[in-house]
Amino acid sequence: MKKGLRKGASAPRAWQRMLSGRRLDLLDPSPMDIEIEDIAHGLARVARWNGQTTGEHAFSVAQHSVVVEEICAHIQPDLEPRWRLAALLHDASEYVIGDMISPFKAALGYDYKLFEEKLETAIHIRFGLPAKTPLAIKKLIKQADHACAFFEATQLAGFSLKEGLELFGAPPEGYDLHIEPLPPSQAQIRYVQRYSILSEAAGFAAAGDVAFDTE
Repeated sequence: MKKGLRKGASAPRAWQRMLSGRRLDLLDPSPMDIEIEDIAHGLARVARWNGQTTGEHAFSVAQHSVVVEEICAHIQPDLEPRWRLAALLHDASEYVIGDMISPFKAALGYDYKLFEEKLETAIHIRFGLPAKTPLAIKKLIKQADHACAFFEATQLAGFSLKEGLELFGAPPEGYDLHIEPLPPSQAQIRYVQRYSILSEAAGFAAAGDVAFDTE
């Protein structure tokens, strides 16, 4: 008998039901159970900085992801649409696991990273991207991610300019951002719209119609 289970007891549930009706196995995620509408819905309701930001609305991972894709294109204007899509989806796994701050991720260690990587792989396959992002693209996305975090930290999360520069580095030359956190419904819609544009530009089949209300 497995440790922690009573005799005759079933194993703990390891899947989550999404609003689209999909049931995603968290331990062995299938690309067929991943929908862009579920991702957008979840990310629009996941707060960056654990919600410790100013303003009426939290700054969502969905809105953050749209900005990161924009910064990638600023840094590298000739970036292929498929890699811009990879930038938009760089935090897509957080629709299931939430946005854990970096120190906590480090504390959880390898098992968390492996879980995250399996989910990211399934997401990439679902939307036509290579299972593994090329190193150069990963570095570009990380640079854009840090740039966005700089603006978030100094405008929303109470960090001084000095702290922001020390933690995240200076944003790319010629790029500036004034953040206005969006309500979840608007962040969700923008995310799906951006996905549709990039997916079509990359020559991938777009996801189907929205499976539930976004208002």
